[in-house]
Amino acid sequence: MRDLATAPEHFGLNTATLRQWNLEQIIDACASRGIGAIAPWHEDVERMGVRAVRRMLDDAGLALCGYCRGGFFPALTAESRNQVLNRNRHILDVARELDAPCVALVAGGLPGVHDGVAPSRDIDDARNQVRDGIAQLLKHATEIGMPLAIEPLHPMYAADRACINTLAHALDICEELDPDGDGALGVAVDCYHVWWDPDLEQQIARAGRKRLMGFHVCDWLVPTRDMLNDRGMMGDGIIDIPKIRGWVERTGFDGFVEVEIFSRDNWWKRDGEEVLDVCMDRFKTVV
Repeated sequence: MRDLATAPEHFGLNTATLRQWNLEQIIDACASRGIGAIAPWHEDVERMGVRAVRRMLDDAGLALCGYCRGGFFPALTAESRNQVLNRNRHILDVARELDAPCVALVAGGLPGVHDGVAPSRDIDDARNQVRDGIAQLLKHATEIGMPLAIEPLHPMYAADRACINTLAHALDICEELDPDGDGALGVAVDCYHVWWDPDLEQQIARAGRKRLMGFHVCDWLVPTRDMLNDRGMMGDGIIDIPKIRGWVERTGFDGFVEVEIFSRDNWWKRDGEEVLDVCMDRFKTVV
């Protein structure tokens, strides 16, 4: 395993970790600390303008470790599904302009669950829509050279955020749609979502270096007060992060370790400088 204690250049920051700051502040702070990369959110990039963000990244000497996020494929109507696909194509185009290594895909849940109408209860249909949506998006992704990384989410999100809940399921889709494994379609492994999986070690090995496009860390708190916005700082919870990192790096993965913490009632309320300093300390000592 890599020694992260002396390698801040391997640190990648998902910008959602610092919701109290805008993207420009995050870029400046990361650059001043020698952090290697960030994973920005599409909404923030659109708000600031793609060219402005590209210029800030270049001036700061920062790379991207990912781009958040595409996906959310299931919808109630064919028209809505086409709109989702067009939005995803646009996200890929922006990610290409920023030289992102991949776009993270969050599958989406049951059709209609966010639309203020009676949602579907057919999770099999939702999963089929996800597979079909990725298949269609993959054509554009291949044309512009932008890899897609399916990110399985914890089963608690199956209804409203992601009906792809295990690494095995994500890899099944990869192997069906991209059987050659040429780098067009892979997975992102987020400790928060997969730490509980008894097959995790085997599935990480199955993913291998070609399919493994991202590795995200934070911690699972006990108790967790909010299933979306109460992620823990690394070392404050119960995930054996070094063990999972060992499995990941055994595949040959040598990319950024991306810190991604959603924490509405704790870390998002603190001073951003403090949060980033603690992230870097924990990166060196417990990741």
